[in-house]
Amino acid sequence: MARIRTIKPEAFHSESLAAVPLSAERTFFGLLTQADDHGRFRDQAAVIAGLLWSLRPEHGPLGVEDDLTQLHAAELICRYEGADGKQYLHIVTFAQHQKVNRPSGVRNPACPHHDLGVPREPSPLAHRTVSETSTPAHGGGSGGAVSYEIAGQEQFSESSSPPQGGGTEPTVSAHGPDLGPRNRDLGSTPLGDASAPAPQATVSAKDLIAEYTAACAHRPPTSVLGHLGSEVRKLLDDGIGPDHIRAALARQRAKGLHPSTLPSLVQEVMNAAPHASGVAHRSWTNPADVAATYGGAL
Repeated sequence: MARIRTIKPEAFHSESLAAVPLSAERTFFGLLTQADDHGRFRDQAAVIAGLLWSLRPEHGPLGVEDDLTQLHAAELICRYEGADGKQYLHIVTFAQHQKVNRPSGVRNPACPHHDLGVPREPSPLAHRTVSETSTPAHGGGSGGAVSYEIAGQEQFSESSSPPQGGGTEPTVSAHGPDLGPRNRDLGSTPLGDASAPAPQATVSAKDLIAEYTAACAHRPPTSVLGHLGSEVRKLLDDGIGPDHIRAALARQRAKGLHPSTLPSLVQEVMNAAPHASGVAHRSWTNPADVAATYGGAL
């Protein structure tokens, strides 16, 4: 059951907490009330969502999973597997900020990294990177050529394409058809049959985020751009067209919504209901011949 815990005033000046979105910060404070007297809790996003976000249905298990991923990357929590094969999490600074009077016995396995001294293996998630070419597994790392530095990082980079005239070995993507060498000029004759279509230019998540940033009056915070980049990458991997994502990003920018609402805006753009009558609206204008229009009834 939940316990009475305290939040120090310094928590609101914490640079680590300021580096994650507000939803992740709220989840962190909620975990303080749910963790056992050693700062440990079961790593189950659905259960945590039900305990902490039951009156906020718009922030469900997927949103909580994203919160936990960002808290783990910021080293505010540590996600690990217990000896029983189940997933747990540990609030890293719990002992520094919570003084539990008469703590209860051990309810969850100790954290191997912070309680038992086993060093953590370096992981891309520890540096807040999100892969362009693959979706990170639960609590794990990911690879890929494109990475976004999310909260607390200033870099937003993509590995450069090889210079033209370099190697000709085609690269095969795990998420789409082979479009041939990426370093060839799109206007040149395609390899193979002369009648084969030229490869189409691909749009990356970085391209869309760069367009989004350029359209803003002021550059958004790095954490917002990183979260948006993650959502755009997922949508592209799901086969959503760049034009639909552009339109959704325009609505998100105009309304100032949270980055996690981007999939809903894409759904709105893609499946907007047509006008009920099927007839386009026409503005009223005064008739040129009043007598003919009203039949002398005026």
